[in-house]
Amino acid sequence: MATSHADALTAARDRVAQLESDLDIAVKRDRHGELQERAAEPGLWDDPEHARQVTTQLSRVEAELARYDALVDRLEDLEVLDELAVEEDDAASAAEVVAGLEVVRAELDRLEVATMLGGEYDREDAIVSIHAGEGGVDAMDWAQMLQKMYLRWAERRGYETDVYDRSYGEEAGLKSTSFEVRGPDAYGWLTVEHGVHRLVRISPFDSQARRQTSFALVDVVPVLPELDNEVEIPDEEIRVDVYRSSGPGGQSVNTTDSAVRITHLPTGTVVSCQNEKSQHQNKAVALRVLKAKLAELERQKRAEELDELRGGVQNVGFGSQIRSYVLAPYQMAKDLRSEYETGNVHDVLDGDLDPFMEAELRRRVREASERET
Repeated sequence: MATSHADALTAARDRVAQLESDLDIAVKRDRHGELQERAAEPGLWDDPEHARQVTTQLSRVEAELARYDALVDRLEDLEVLDELAVEEDDAASAAEVVAGLEVVRAELDRLEVATMLGGEYDREDAIVSIHAGEGGVDAMDWAQMLQKMYLRWAERRGYETDVYDRSYGEEAGLKSTSFEVRGPDAYGWLTVEHGVHRLVRISPFDSQARRQTSFALVDVVPVLPELDNEVEIPDEEIRVDVYRSSGPGGQSVNTTDSAVRITHLPTGTVVSCQNEKSQHQNKAVALRVLKAKLAELERQKRAEELDELRGGVQNVGFGSQIRSYVLAPYQMAKDLRSEYETGNVHDVLDGDLDPFMEAELRRRVREASERET
């Protein structure tokens, strides 16, 4: 006789009910209605920037509701299937219920982790900067591998990305790069990636095929819509340099000096952009990135965390890494904070980062709970 899975389905239903509360689904439905009305206003696109903000918020709320509703629908289908399996003594249907429950539990796990993204800026887009550290040309190649990893991760999630700047190494790889990731909770997810990442492998640049350890720093800051008004930068505090955009090996990729580098003199913060077609556009993007970085510095000052100021690469080496990726003599990726590890390093480097991110978010929640008790 086919076995009923009513107890397991009830447990899943209880988790869904708790999730509905934790995710403020009712509030999101009201918000969705408001945004739909604003998006339908005749003069919306008279202000393109405002229109973009409204449509972006609408698409994000729609995505969150669609994901929750799909989970509820799947659970309801499984409940009906379970009843039929018992009534008709259908072992195949009962097996389908078991498989479906595993999918539902996995999705519940993912959505429950999303409730941990309750930081002030977790909902915002993110600017990611990667700087090669110790390891010479291998470190530069590692920086480029990390950029590919995060861009693939973003692609898997359906996030949009814009690469603003690449500073190529003389032989291979990237000295540094910066790019924006746009999507629901982008900063909340990516902020756990901030820190030094270590790669161990047989160097493809060593004629003797020796093992090489390389380091790169990943820096993440949120993008806030109100930054233009929040952060004012006097002209005398910045130095603007223009130069010709370059590609791998120092090759020029255009014939005009359109790339822009801005240095904030009081803090030494440097940002650059060579992605846009004109010098004016590159300067506007670079200023936007600079404001995001300065806003982050100011928040850290208010939190008395000056010892963790972001953006520097002078200590990117042994003793400061958050995660190791080993390709030789064995294969393993391990986070040194959550201690989560996997042997599927190539999948990780192809953007399969969610398990690492979820493990670190859970660790942070446990740590915060322990401090409160």
